[in-house]
Amino acid sequence: MNFVVCIKNTDYATSLEVRKIYQVLPDAKANHHQMIRIIDETGEDYLYPNAYFMPIELPAPLQQALAMS
Repeated sequence: MNFVVCIKNTDYATSLEVRKIYQVLPDAKANHHQMIRIIDETGEDYLYPNAYFMPIELPAPLQQALAMS
């Protein structure tokens, strides 16, 4: 499971919170277009620019806890 932290939310202030951790959903087509699919503040998955996020590594217990939320 992959997670990222939001570093920018220009044009998406309602959907993304800066400094918040988001779960990444696999999407090969999105990656090809420099986009990332995440579950945002609406609770749905959407595409956002890769540049808005930084990947982070989390310990397995924390990953499991976040994935259950």
